[in-house]
Amino acid sequence: MGGDVVRPEPRQEPAPLTRHLRVRQDRGATVLEFHGEIDIAAATEIGPHLDRVTHQPGARVVIDLRHIEFFDCSGLRLLYRARARVLERGGQLHLVCTHPLTLRVLRVTGLTRLLPPRPTVDAALEQPEATSGSW
Repeated sequence: MGGDVVRPEPRQEPAPLTRHLRVRQDRGATVLEFHGEIDIAAATEIGPHLDRVTHQPGARVVIDLRHIEFFDCSGLRLLYRARARVLERGGQLHLVCTHPLTLRVLRVTGLTRLLPPRPTVDAALEQPEATSGSW
């Protein structure tokens, strides 16, 4: 009978779908972690996976940019497209970003008004709903 010890399961790292994308579930939301350099080649890899997730009616999606090293206009297009698709289907989209240069790009392009970045996935998931600012 002895003392069976119940150990918590180790936190599983999300499985990479591509070199630039890992996807996991967290509290009913799909968390998309972008990794590395998000340029046109990466956007081409990420796009179909992002479209699949954002096509679901009522989807709760978090895009996590904390693991990126570079982010250009291709990455911005991914964010704008994801936001439009999620909102069209009554869902929620949240953004996680802490890198100063990426935050500056988001601010200069006005994206921070539409998708206010949060410092962590926890902070993003505490938000009641996605920002619905106009284009």
